[in-house]
Order: sequence, then C-alpha cells, then structure tokens
Amino acid sequence: MGLPRTFIGFSSTDIHYYRLMLAWKKNEHIDFDFTDCQLSKEIRSDDEAYIKQKVRSRIKMAGKYAMLIGQDTRYKYKYVRWEAEVALEKNYTIIGINLAGSMRMVKETCPPVIRDIGAIFVPFSPQIVAYALENYQMHEDGNYYYKNHIYRQLGYDV
Repeated sequence: MGLPRTFIGFSSTDIHYYRLMLAWKKNEHIDFDFTDCQLSKEIRSDDEAYIKQKVRSRIKMAGKYAMLIGQDTRYKYKYVRWEAEVALEKNYTIIGINLAGSMRMVKETCPPVIRDIGAIFVPFSPQIVAYALENYQMHEDGNYYYKNHIYRQLGYDV
C-alpha cells in the first residue's frame, strides 16, 4: 500500500510541531511516514487569492487532511479554516491532532469546521498519527477517537 498523501494544516505558531513530524519521517527508529503535500517553499506574497490558489493546488494532491490543533488554532480563519474547508469539499479524511495530548476532540481548542463531521482525533505522537493516516476512513458525522486497546497495540501505556 502506498503512503497516505496528506496535507497538514496548522497555525503558524505551531510550525515547530510540523517540523517535528518531518523529523519523525527521517528518523529510522520511528515507524512514521506519509507523502507530504505542503508547499515546498514559503510564498512571498501578500495577495491572499494568489496564496490560496497555490495552497489549493497542494491540497488537491492529497487525499487526507491532518490539522495540528494547538491553543490558537480555532481562531485561525484566514488559512487554517479555509484549508479544512477545501479538504471537506474534496471529501478527504480529516484527522485532528491534539498538540496538548488529548485522545479526543477538545471543544476549547478544536476549530468548529472539523467538529461533528466524522473526523478522528488523536494526540500528537508518531505511532497513533501514523495509524490514523493509514487506517481511518471518514464517517458521516460525530467526533471519533481510538479506544485504549488500539493505543496498547501500538505500545502506549494507557
């Protein structure tokens, strides 16, 4: 099976978490990989329509959308919410990755755009994120999470 083609959405304040995911990919001792559909370099423009056009073309390359959910993510409307809306238009699988470590959707931090839509929520950790990227398929509604036995299977102490 090929690697999941994934676009990662995140607040600019959480870019270090995205970079850590890239480090997971390079670390031979961590079983984590995906085909990253991010832009290869920063767009140097203030033209919102141009930026969205470039980002949309990258989102179209994916089949899954993962959102890193930090403390300010729910307030990021201009791009983060818009990226999730594009992924929803395309009927992509949505994975919410909680940077604070919760295994479930957290209303206080989760952007409304990915609530109650059939997405799954996992903590920021390579094994469970990889598992969700490879195994989760969207449901029609609700907020989903993996039960403790899945975490135990993956080596977590729950």
